[in-house]
Amino acid sequence: MKPDLEDKINAEDSDKEYEEYPYEKELREKRKKSFNGIIQFGICLFAAVLISFFIVHYVAQRTTVDGMSMYNTLNDGDNLIIEKLSYRFGDVERFDIVVFPYYDGAVGMDVYYIKRIIGLPGETIQITDGKIYINGDVLEEDYGYYIDDIPMKGYDAEEEIYIGENEYFVLGDNRNNSTDSRKIGCITRDHIEGRACFRIFPLNKFGVIK
Repeated sequence: MKPDLEDKINAEDSDKEYEEYPYEKELREKRKKSFNGIIQFGICLFAAVLISFFIVHYVAQRTTVDGMSMYNTLNDGDNLIIEKLSYRFGDVERFDIVVFPYYDGAVGMDVYYIKRIIGLPGETIQITDGKIYINGDVLEEDYGYYIDDIPMKGYDAEEEIYIGENEYFVLGDNRNNSTDSRKIGCITRDHIEGRACFRIFPLNKFGVIK
């Protein structure tokens, strides 16, 4: 029995290699480009997030001062750059301005403080008669601000304190209006997030922080 004409045509067509129409090829290429674009965007986004994470956690980040405890070196609302790289290769030094977290029981969470390093590991410190004594000698400094020239009080540092290994004694420059090591004790090296190095706002104070 001979196959009918339609069966013959179908059989012949099935043996031929399929050829795309021009519009089909163009559509396929557009879909391929679109898919490649999505992949490239995803890779770029992932890279950007990874780089941002690395910079914020290991290099530097921007922060805003909240409060007046560092007046008159820093003011409420100042925008600063906190650099983190130098402490990964070097030591914390006296008079550095550092940022660190401290658990505040009143709010039930960590609050970030910004203070100045005054006492170093292995030293003794005492604050009495409005003066700071390091290992029994008066510390010569010009950072402290005193409202109405009222002498600084030592609080918990009225008696001589030994600063332990990897510990630091910090003070706010606004000596009579600061929650610092006189109240919260020494801070440890691993809690120091970074050093305030540059002020970007306000513009009239733009520059390196000392």
